[in-house]
This record gives sequence, structure tokens and C-alpha cells, in this order.
Amino acid sequence: MWITPEEVLLANALWVSERANPFFILQRRKGHGKGGGITGLLVGTLDVVLDSSARVAPYRILHQTGDSQIFWSIACGSSRKEITEHWEWLEANLLQTLSIFDNEDDITTFVKGKIQGIMAEENKCRKAQEDEDSGKFREAELKMRKLFGMPEEEKLVNYYSCSYWKGRVPRQGWLYLTVNHLCFYSFLLGKEVTLVVQWTDVTQLEKNATLVFPESVRVSTRDTQHFFSMFLNINDTFKLMEQLANIAMRQLLDNEGFAADRSLPKPCKTLKNVSALKRDLDARAKNERYRALFRLTQDERLDGHTDCTLWTPFAKMHVVGQMFVSNNYICFASREEDLCQLIIPLREVSIVEKADSSSVLPSPLSISTKNKMTFLFANLKDRDFLVQRISDFLQRTPDRLWSEGDQLPLSGQSVSQSFSRWSRQLADLAVSHQETPSPTTPTFPSTPPPVGGAGEPPQQRHYNPDLPTAKQGLLRIYHKEAPDEDMGPKATKEKMKEEAWNIHFFEYGRGVCMYRTSKTRELVLSGIPESLRGELWLLFSGALNEMATHPGYYAELVEQAMGRCTLATEEIERDLHRSMPEHHAFQNEMGIAALRRVLTAYAYRNPNIGYCQAMNIVTSVLLLYCTEEEAFWLLVALCERMLPDYYNTRVVGALVDQGVFEELTRECLPLLYEHMQELGVISTISLSWFLTLFLSVMPFHSAVLLVDCFFYEGIKVIFQVSLAVLHANMEQLMACHDEGEAMTILGRYLDNVVNKQTVSPPIPHLHALLTSGDEPPPEIDVFELIKASYEKFGSLRADVIEQMRFKQRLKVIQSLEDTAKRSVVRAIMTESAFSIEELEELYVLFKAKHIMSCYWGASSTAAERHDPSLPYLEQYRIDLGQFGQLFAALGPWGCGIHTATLASRLFRLLDQNKDGLINFKEFVTGLSGMYHGDMTEKLKLLYKLHLPPALCPEEAESALEATQFFTDEDTLQDSPFLSHLDFLVQEVTEGEEVKESGDFGNGDSEDKKEEKVKDYKYYLRMWAKEKEPKKETIKDLPRINQEQFIELCKTLYNMFSEDSLEQELYHAIATVASLLLRIGEVGKKFTNNGTNKKVLEAQPQAQPTQAPQLHPPVAGPEESDSNGEGSSRQALICKALAEAQLETAVPPAAPSSGNGGSDEEGKDDTSVSSYSVVSAGELQCEDIADDTVLIGCDGGGNGAGDRRRGSAPDADWSITFEQVLASMLTEPALVDYFEKKQDIQGKMAACKTQRAVERQVSSSSDHELAQLST
Repeated sequence: MWITPEEVLLANALWVSERANPFFILQRRKGHGKGGGITGLLVGTLDVVLDSSARVAPYRILHQTGDSQIFWSIACGSSRKEITEHWEWLEANLLQTLSIFDNEDDITTFVKGKIQGIMAEENKCRKAQEDEDSGKFREAELKMRKLFGMPEEEKLVNYYSCSYWKGRVPRQGWLYLTVNHLCFYSFLLGKEVTLVVQWTDVTQLEKNATLVFPESVRVSTRDTQHFFSMFLNINDTFKLMEQLANIAMRQLLDNEGFAADRSLPKPCKTLKNVSALKRDLDARAKNERYRALFRLTQDERLDGHTDCTLWTPFAKMHVVGQMFVSNNYICFASREEDLCQLIIPLREVSIVEKADSSSVLPSPLSISTKNKMTFLFANLKDRDFLVQRISDFLQRTPDRLWSEGDQLPLSGQSVSQSFSRWSRQLADLAVSHQETPSPTTPTFPSTPPPVGGAGEPPQQRHYNPDLPTAKQGLLRIYHKEAPDEDMGPKATKEKMKEEAWNIHFFEYGRGVCMYRTSKTRELVLSGIPESLRGELWLLFSGALNEMATHPGYYAELVEQAMGRCTLATEEIERDLHRSMPEHHAFQNEMGIAALRRVLTAYAYRNPNIGYCQAMNIVTSVLLLYCTEEEAFWLLVALCERMLPDYYNTRVVGALVDQGVFEELTRECLPLLYEHMQELGVISTISLSWFLTLFLSVMPFHSAVLLVDCFFYEGIKVIFQVSLAVLHANMEQLMACHDEGEAMTILGRYLDNVVNKQTVSPPIPHLHALLTSGDEPPPEIDVFELIKASYEKFGSLRADVIEQMRFKQRLKVIQSLEDTAKRSVVRAIMTESAFSIEELEELYVLFKAKHIMSCYWGASSTAAERHDPSLPYLEQYRIDLGQFGQLFAALGPWGCGIHTATLASRLFRLLDQNKDGLINFKEFVTGLSGMYHGDMTEKLKLLYKLHLPPALCPEEAESALEATQFFTDEDTLQDSPFLSHLDFLVQEVTEGEEVKESGDFGNGDSEDKKEEKVKDYKYYLRMWAKEKEPKKETIKDLPRINQEQFIELCKTLYNMFSEDSLEQELYHAIATVASLLLRIGEVGKKFTNNGTNKKVLEAQPQAQPTQAPQLHPPVAGPEESDSNGEGSSRQALICKALAEAQLETAVPPAAPSSGNGGSDEEGKDDTSVSSYSVVSAGELQCEDIADDTVLIGCDGGGNGAGDRRRGSAPDADWSITFEQVLASMLTEPALVDYFEKKQDIQGKMAACKTQRAVERQVSSSSDHELAQLST
């Protein structure tokens, strides 16, 4: 590209000239291209170590005039093609013109001016293309995929030039941050360094500055630490790393993959090398800060913000701050914290108008609301654009609430689907009415039939607006019933609080559009009066907005949820009567029923959380001051926004804040922290404090004041009060010697935190009654405790807490993952022969496959694969594709191209519930049988893999092709002679049949006797037997038919093809296969009708005299059987093995043995001969049947070759597993193969390297260095 002309004093230093003319020189950088030797390596290293903005392009063009020693660089290029184009342009357009000039200075001036003019033209063209992504970024993404082997689904977010510290040596290179991986690549002095770290493996992410690593980022995993430094902007890089790690932790927690936001507003201008994903993540971060600042719902999206001023009528001044505009709100926050904050829902806006500008009030904007409030903004930079955006959002805002019923902020898919139709009905109904119904008395559309019990009226609903708890809080209900008592000064104090709030409402406004100032905070810290508590909780938490936009939602949700029986509802029923049992409001059915409805409705709304202990305590307090619907929306705000992840199955949020609290204790109370860590107290006490907001450990009327502060300030106040409690008891805690003593001190202290201003009758605190000693400690005023917490620890900031939460979240989630791994290993180690270390490594590999499916796509969604309610052992599941990859990498039975087929059969065998997914226990069960079972267990598993459901019908049909030369069933009658083996099997089979028939008869008579005396004990015994786990024996295995036997032979053939002793194994399997074929033939004879049985009974006496007439005396029993059906069976197995062989590499043929006189020698000889024919792969199956010694065919008209005409399988042919096992045991080679111990460690290590752990590769440049050094 053309560059601004710059002086170059040393033109030939580190450069090689390739072309030259009187005015220009084309040069190539040393170390680029072919050759270069040691100098080229050093120069290349120097270029890479330099920062990316200072990296030298490998080609350049210099301008020089005459004898001048000064050169001017005018162009550079990354490729020879690019620089050649510039060179040719110069020769074609400038050489002739420059030759006219006489003065060298004029030549230089002309060239510089021409180059600058070209650059100006190029810049104009570039501005027109700025809307598209940078081509350079797309090149970087392609390079990333090529370097690290990433699929198309892996998206690059950004890339940076930095140094990776390998030992004490920095390796300058490029850091690629993708959605799921952190990757680094460097190539210096011929050494290549490639590093890939999954974000889900990161346990710690820190930005620090030390003498060894100046201003570096440390990325820690379970195994190692990685240091990166020398960033251009380390803060931006680290923020992006935090975001990506957070997404990964969320993936581990919820198993939800990253989804790009397609509805982001387009940027004003495209930044260089910034991808759409990076812009997406930046917008997400801004949205999260915006929603947290103003307590807005999760679906709120910030459209933009601008500096402005707001006129505050209460202070008679303009406050400097920022205006934020989103799809449903206009918000304002002052630059000075707590000076002023404002939230204006667009649903409340009636007029937006531009006022006349003046020098005193430039660019003013007036916004009026339906409740007659007017807000005046000024000093807006782009007022016209802002008004247009607000107008656009107002047009999308419905006249009535919840008119877009399809979009509901639900966490459960089933709920959202069931409400979409109903919400549209509600919207249509709402539009037809002019007045707005009260949130507590919604207008209902036609509703589905209620889920009620027997005896209820057909129209009775579980919830209706006439219920007492639907109109007011429980506390107000019971205060009406209680006699009015003059509480004296306390009642006066309460009236004064109410009056103070009424004055505040008059000056600052009431409702969602109220100005929130430092005065508001002072009133909250002084205690909210009981009559206003519910209203202000709704306002400060943001729940008021959700309730206003979803009228009637709670009522319908209750109807959908009640009557269902789930794990959550069972837990709710168990805890209902444990929720504030000391309060009279929950000592009767009214309070209990309201609590049941709210908790059940929320569990149905958000099945990911469902119900968690401590939710009942918090919800019961909400119901005291709010209606049911208000309590429900407050619970939504608590669980989903203000206390994120607190109430999921693993209370992750509470554990994270517990870690933050420990870190704050270390910073604020270092001496106490060290002592408490020795006792292990902090982690024990703080969990209940955070989960219940002190409601379970402090008297009710005191704890509810902390809840007031919490709804206004957020989690910050809970940290402050917790630190204040530790600080107040520091001396006593330092003197403690054990955990119990410390917990007793803190428990008694909290039991005696009292609220002396409450007007309600005192409620006994159960914990205080149980732990009070002989001399109760002095009472502590809760207002003094809150005041002390703000004085000593009020400097805590919300953004600092969020940063600390991120660090702790990595630790907590990875710690929970380790705990889950240990739990799984403990649960399965007794059922598996793998060691603990092997099971842990297998679990890591298994989980990695599951997680990979979340972000690289799969046949089923992550939500279907991950159920947090299940035990750890069954949470992660993989599908057939991922199982096939693990089987190919870890399985000991390699079958070449048939490995995938065997993996599919094993997957179907392990997938007992037929959902297309298997869990870790099932996965280990399959592997354990292959690695650690004895020969019987391994053969039993292999046998099962060729029976349904492992062998699907489609695979069985392929075996029919191998029976094209199979003879008909009547072949048996052409060979009336049986071998000694036939009679042996016959006797055994007949004996079994007699025994079975005898058992059957006895069983009938016994059943008739027992029919009369059967009672409940009999059925209990039968039920107990059904529940007992039945251990499968080899006799329980079904018989294998002809098609399945062929598939088994093919599998064994492929298994042996990669073994070092394949010749001996082929010999052995051919012998066993021929033996089993004849056993199957004999077994078929006893499945025929009675006439065949009589013929078989007469045959033993005729055989000794008839056999010599047809066969030579030297013929053994094997040959005597081969003339009839046996020949077709041998042809069948030969055909199957031949087909299997054609799909694999052809092994070398085994030499044929000579003819022996004994039966054993004859058997070995014929087996080897049949193998030699099959392994040669040159003869057709007709030749195999007619010529092999194994078949023993004399070519007569009754031979099998003349009778082949059907391809249908023989339905009567079958063998048992015992026969397969007995036949296998006769061959030492097969016994040794299946008894051989397999090592899984090497396979797991190879599988780990495939996950792209760091590797270092030497290039060909190493040889050059070696030659130069010698």
C-alpha cells in the first residue's frame, strides 16, 4: 500500500535490493522468503518481537534522486504481488515524467505530492466501505481456524499482539480470543509455540504487575498458569477476557451456549478490526450495567446514552448527568453519585416536545407523563436524532400493557408457549376497554378449566381477586382483626415517618417516575413505615414495572401451576409450615395457602430454579407487606436480578458472595480474617446471612429494616452489615479457640439486635429462645448497626463488588465442578474396575465432549442433555456422534473402518431408555467391560453387540448378502449321517428338553396349589423380587441366529486385523466358526417336528456300518459331516469373512499344512486351508465351496455347490452363548487375546493432546542453525 513519504537514512540495513531504476528501489526484508540463514532468523525474530503497529512489512519501495544519500519510503507490501503492482504503476506513470525535471529537489517534491494525492483518493473510497467488517479481520479469523484446527462454528471475537512467557523467555506473537477458546501462536527463530485453552477450564483470571511480569494477565487452569504481557491496551483486553470467561462459567452452570445478539443497533462508525461479536459483547456489558443501575428487566436493551442536564424542581437547579434511552425506558443518572436518579417508562409518556433554545437553556427537551409530571432536559448534543429515536420507541409501545403477548420474560419454555395464546386474548380484551384495571384486580379473559380436586365447583379457581391476600398484605389483615392499642411514642414515631414520606412524595413525585436522591436514601435508612413498605419495595426493586406490564399474569400462572406434582411442589409442601411458624399470619390456612400459591407459581415459571430452601422464608416476609401478586413479582426480582443464581440447585450466587465477603474481610479486617480462617467460621456463618437476608438469624422487626435497605441499595448493604457485625465482635472472636465458640458469639449478638421503633407486637425469635444463656447480652439497636456499617464500610462500590464477584465465580463454579467429579467417581468406583485417577480423567474427557456439543452444535439442544435436578452422575450426556469419537479414541477393540459400526451398536446397547443419549455411568459401564472384564465378560459384551437392540434391523439385512450361496432347509435330509459331535450335542439337548418339560409340569401343579392360598404377603414377596436387581447370567442370554452369527464373525475378523498375532487369530477364528456352524446344524435338528426326532433316534445304530460306504476310511468326523448342509455353512462363513476382508487390508496368506492322519490334525489343516483361500481374496465363493479341504466335498451331485439357489436365511439355525464360549476356550490364541490386559492411560493421554494442549514444534530452520553452528 502507499504510505506517507518518510526519510530513510540507512537504505540497505536489514534489507536486500531486488529491483532498481534511476528514481526508485524495490527492497525485500532479510529473513523473509527463501534463504537468509542466521541473519534472516535474527531479523525475523526482531520483527515479530516488535509491537503489531510497528511491525515491518516484508517489501518496500524507496525513492532516491541522483547522488543523494537520503531515501524516502513511499510504499510497502505484505506480498510480492502487492508490491509489484505498485512498482509497475510507478514505472508506467512516473518514470517518463520525472526524467523531464532538472532539479532533484523538484523531483522529490513532485513524487511526495503524487503519493499523498493517491492516498487521499484511496481514503475516500475506503469511507464508502466502512459499513462492512474489515477484510483484515476476516483474514485473521481464517488464519486462526487454520492454525488451531477450529471448525466454522468457532467465531473469533478479537486478536491482539502480545508476549507469552514460556519460562523466563517472552514469545512475541498473536493472542486470538474466540467465543470458547483462548489461543496463542508464535513463530520465532524457527520455533513454533501453539497454545489453546478452553474458557471452561479457566479457574482464575488476574491482571497484575510484578517485577518479573510487568503489567501482565495471568490465566490459570487446574494444571498450569499462563502469563501474557506487552499489550497495547491491557484494560480492554482483560475486560474482553472476563466477559468470555463469564460466558463459559454460565455455560457450565446452565449449559446454555453463547448466542449472538442479532438485534443490536448499528454502530455510528465501524472501528478497525472490530468484529460483530466484539460489538455484541460490548453492547452486552453496557446493557448489564444499565439494567443493574436502574433495576430493569433482562430483556431491556440500551439503545444509546448522551450527556445532558436535568432540571430538578425540588433543588431549583440543573443537574449534570447522562440520559439513557432503551426500548421501554428513558433514564437519567447524575454524574455525582446519589444526587439524582430518574426512571421514566415510555408507557407513562404522553408528550415529548422540543422547547425553544436559549443561551441559558440550550437544546431543551420536555417530556410529560400521564400523571401530570414534566421533566426538562437540556444541553443535548443531537436533540433531533434523540427525539426521533424516542418517537420510534413510543410508536412501538402499545397503548395498553402486555399487548405483545408473545414476548414473555419466562425462564421455562413450556410456560411461555402456554401463555402466548392467552396473552393475546388479554391484549385484545384490554384494547377494547378505556380504563386501566388495578394490578391487584386484573380483568381475566376466558380461562382454561381449573385443576381442582373432587367436590369443587366447576368454575372455582385457585386464585381470584376476591381473596383477602389478593387485596392486601397479611400484616394488614391481622392488624384489622387485632384490637387497636395505643402504642404511645412508637405509634407517634410511625406517624411521623409516614408524614415524612408524604412530604417526599409531594416534592419528588410518587410512583415509578419519582426523583430518587440522597434524601430518599436517608428516609430508607430511617426505616420505611409499615403502611408503605410493600409499595416502596416494589418501586425500588423494579418489580413494579414487571407487574404493570403483565396484568393478570400471576393469576393465570397459578391456575397453570397448581395441581401439578413435581419435585419442587413436594419440597414446597414440606417447608410450608417451617416458614416463620412464630408469626400468627402463618399459623392458619390463609397464610399457608398464599405462600403455597406464590412459591408454586414461581417454580412453574422458572423450572431452572424451581424451589430452593430459604425462598420460603423470604417469600413469607414479602407476603406480610404485599399482596400475592406483588410478592410474586418481588420474588422474581430477587431470584432473577438482585440475587442472581442464589436459589438454584447449587446456591452458586450465595457461594460467590460468600467468597466476596471473605475477600472483603481480608481487606478490611486482616487480623480477624487470619484468625477466622484458622477456625473456618466465615464460610459457615455467612451463607445463611446472605440466603435469607438476615431474616433467619435476626429478630424479624430488625431484619426487615435490612430488607428495606437491600431493596434500595442492593447487595452492597448486606456486605456492609456483615462486616459491621464482625467488627463489633472482633475482640471476642479473636479470643475464640474453636468454631463453635465463634458461632455462639455471633449468634447471640444477632439475636439481640432489636428494633425499638416498631409498632407491631413483638414476635418471638426461635433462634434467640434456643441460644439465650443465663445472662442475655446487651441489646443492640438495629439503626445503630446500620449507621455503623455506613460509617465504617460505606465506601463499598457496586462495580467493585461485581469485579470481585467475577473472580469468585470462576473459583466457585470450578470448585463445584471438581466436587461433582469427585461425587461421580465415588458413586461409580464400586461398580467399575477403573482406578480413581482413571475415572476422573474419563469424566473430564466425557464432560468436554458434552460441553463441546453446546457450542459446536449437536442433534439435540444443551437443555435436553443437562438436567440439574438429576444426580451428578446423570447430568452430563452425549449423543451417538460424540460417543463414537470417544470410542474410537479410547476403545480397546479397534475394527478399522468398522469401528464406527461397533460404536453404534455399543451405544444402542448402553442407551437403555432409548432417548439417544447416554450418561457417564453408562459410558463407563461399556468401557469397563472391554478393559477389565474377564474373557467371559468380554465375550458376553461382544455377543450382546450382535443381538437386538445393539444390532439394528438395517445391519442384520446386510448379513443376507452373505447368504446368497446358502442352501435350503431340506439339505439336512440329504446328509442322514451324524458325526460323534452331533450325537454328543443331541444327548445334551434331549436331556435339557426332558428336564425343562419336567420342570414345566411341576410348575403347573404347584401354581394350582398356590392359587388358593395367595394373599397380600405373596404379592409383597413378588413385588420385592421385582425390585431386587437381577444379575444377568450367561444362561439369560438369548440364542444368536444365523445373520447375527455372520456379523459376529465379521466383527472378530476386523478386530484381529490390527493385532500382531493376526495369523494365529485368523486360524483360530476359522476353526471356531466351522465348529459353531456344525453345532448350529445339530441344534436345528432338534427343533424340527417329532418325525425328525424319530429318525434321529434311529441314526446312531446305523452310522458305524453306513459311514464307510460313502467316505474313505481316512475321513474324520469333520469330513463326514461336510457333504451336505455343512458345506453350505462353511461356504457361508467363508463368504462372510471374505466380505469383511475386502473392507480392510488384506493380510498375508498363511501357508497350508500337510495332511495329517488324526482328527485334530485334519481339523487344523482344513481350518488353515479355508483361511488361506479367504485371505488370498482371489477365488470366488463357488471355488471356496468346491475346492477347500474343509468342506470335504467330492463334487458329487448331492454336493452343496449344486444346491445353492436361495438367499433367505435359515430361521431354525441358532446357537447359544455357552456354545460360543466353549468353542472359544478351545483356542489358546483367542483366550490370550481376550485375557490380555489393556492399558487405557496411553489412550487417554493421546486424547488429551487432541484437545490442543500446548505443543512446541521445530521447523526446518533448526537444521540451518545446526549446520551453521557446526
